[in-house]
Parts: sequence; structure tokens; C-alpha cells
Amino acid sequence: MLKALFSTVALVISLAPPAQAAEPGVTVATPCPFGDCKAAIGLSFVGEFSIPTGTQFDGVEFGGISGLDYDPASNRYIAISDDRSERAPARFYELSIEASAAGITDVKVVRTVTLKDRNGEAFAAKGVDPESIRFGKDGIYWSSEGDVKQLLPPFVRVASPDGAFVREFELPKAFLPTADKSAGIRDNLAFEGLATLPGGDLMVEVESALFQDGPVSGLARGSLARMIRYDAASGTRQAEYVYPVAPIPQAPTVDKGYNDNGASEILGLDDHRLLVVERGFAQGFGNSIKVFMVDTDGATDVSSIASLANTDAPVVPVRKAQVLDMQAIGLKPDNIEAVTFAKGTDGSDLLIFAADNNFSKEQKTQFIAFKVLTRP
Repeated sequence: MLKALFSTVALVISLAPPAQAAEPGVTVATPCPFGDCKAAIGLSFVGEFSIPTGTQFDGVEFGGISGLDYDPASNRYIAISDDRSERAPARFYELSIEASAAGITDVKVVRTVTLKDRNGEAFAAKGVDPESIRFGKDGIYWSSEGDVKQLLPPFVRVASPDGAFVREFELPKAFLPTADKSAGIRDNLAFEGLATLPGGDLMVEVESALFQDGPVSGLARGSLARMIRYDAASGTRQAEYVYPVAPIPQAPTVDKGYNDNGASEILGLDDHRLLVVERGFAQGFGNSIKVFMVDTDGATDVSSIASLANTDAPVVPVRKAQVLDMQAIGLKPDNIEAVTFAKGTDGSDLLIFAADNNFSKEQKTQFIAFKVLTRP
């Protein structure tokens, strides 16, 4: 069986009274993640902004935001929709977000860019499942979760600014979907997160365990999700690490209700530290959004281990420390699936999250912003 070691540290929260709901100025600080005070991180909540479900741009319903990134050179954001080419061709948006240490005052869609397949055509309906997006040195990196039912593999590709196919990263065989579900990705739990690192690598994370690596999270157990480290220039795999997804944090409050928990996005801090968003949901309760700092230094490269559930090899997962619990500071987060660092209009350093509304009238496209007080 897997022999795993990981550490967590306590969350330090400073709340301005009354603590009935989050107000601007609420701060969250983790002075010494993993006992390393050089990795200190501090955040101050500045505000949120929501776009109602049903809002249209150029005749197409806006929503499904599953990835968000910021380009300091142009002061523009890109956001990918996880619409599987059903409401409109698979696409990403260029956004203008008016945000500062005083809050978020506006989010505007500047333009829509259609993503193209290898043949230069828009993707057919259900032919792709876009999930994450990042600016890269040679284009725009984006991921698709694939589709187990259709045996469509997940992928990471590079697109030009106009959405055209440039190249594709290599896919390790362990991630290929299988008809008997004996191995490979689980449906809708594959390439959820992308993170560019300063040294030129790209990290990719699955939302939950591959079939051969064990179960998904439950109320009394976690899940072992793989993170792939790529050389971004060549698209070749450098290593794989284990990220221990936490157990589901909340039981449903309705009879026979649904609940889950998984890693919905990642964001690079430096060449070995990242932020990971864990998104939990329980019917009747809502979303539980927690953010963890992880450190890959000292973690085992598991790329040669066929099954994490059936190995006698000692495996050390990435180190993991909680740095934010949105519910704990009074926020009511929606389905957070995107996050980026950004510069505010006042020059402040910001951390902005975005929610995928699933094109549901009961949900919304929500943007939540924090001022970054300190970070590695």
C-alpha cells in the first residue's frame, strides 16, 4: 500500500468585528507554511463582483468560466469557458476587470476567441471539454478534460492568440481513458488545473485520482491526485507528484444528497511552490472553497509507479498547508474553478478567483478579489 507523508499548518485568521459576513479588510495570514517562514503568505479580502446567468455577449450566453489568467503587459485577462461546444464553439474570452485594493467595480467582455482543432476548425459539439488556461511564452496554454464515455483523452495544447492550434504536450499513457475503467482518467475529473512556473515549466493537475490510483474523496477519506511537471518549451514530461486531496468537508444537508471534493485549479508561486484550490460541494450546504500552498521539493517522482493504490514503494506527496477557507471568513463562494495573480488599477498586487456558474440559474459567474499582502 502507499506510504505517504505530508504536513499541514493551522490557518491564522484576523477578523474585523462583527464576524457575520466577510467585509473588505478581512485578512488571512499563514506566517510559516510547513514551518518555513520564508514561505509566508497573507491576503486581505477586497470585494466581489457577479455576472448573472443568462447574460449574453455577441448573442452567446456568457458563463462556464473554468480558467482565468492575467497578462501584465496588456493589463488584460483571458478566461476559458467549459462549454463543450454545445451552446457555441469552444472558446475563451478576453476580459477587462476593473479591480484594485478598494474592490472590483466592473468586469467586461472585450472579445470572444474560438478555439480551433488540429484541422483549423471549431470543435464539434461534445468534442472537447475546456478547463484551464494560461499565458505562455509561445502562445496560450489550455487544457481539455477529455471524455471517458467517448474514450477521448485529456490534453494540454498551445493556441495562438486567435485560437489556432500550435502544438500539443505529450500525454503519459497512464492518463488515457479505458473502456473498462481499470485505469486512466475519471470522467469530468481530469486536467482541471494548469500553472506556469517562472523557470519555464508547466504544472498540470487532475481533479481526483486516476482509476488505478484509488478512490475519489469521501467523507472519511481523501484522494491521491497526480500532478505532471512538463518542460513547457518541449511539451515533455519531467516528473509526476502526488497531491493528497482532502476528504469531502461537508455532508449533504438534504436526504440522499450529492457531495464531492476535488482540486479545481492550481497557480504557480515559484519553481517549487504552488497554490491549489480545493472545491467541495454538498447539496443543501453549498460550496466549500479552500486554498492550500504546496511544495514539490522533496516529493517523490511517481511517473514510474503504475498504481499508487498497489505499490510497496515509499511515496512522499507534495507538502501541503491550508492558507484560506472562504467560508471561514464569511464569504459565500460559488463554484470556484479559476484563479490568477494580477495588478490592480492602483498598482496593488491582487489574487482574483472566478466561479463556473455551470450555466445554471441557481448559480452565478462570481469574481472574488484579495489584496496580496505577502507571498513567496
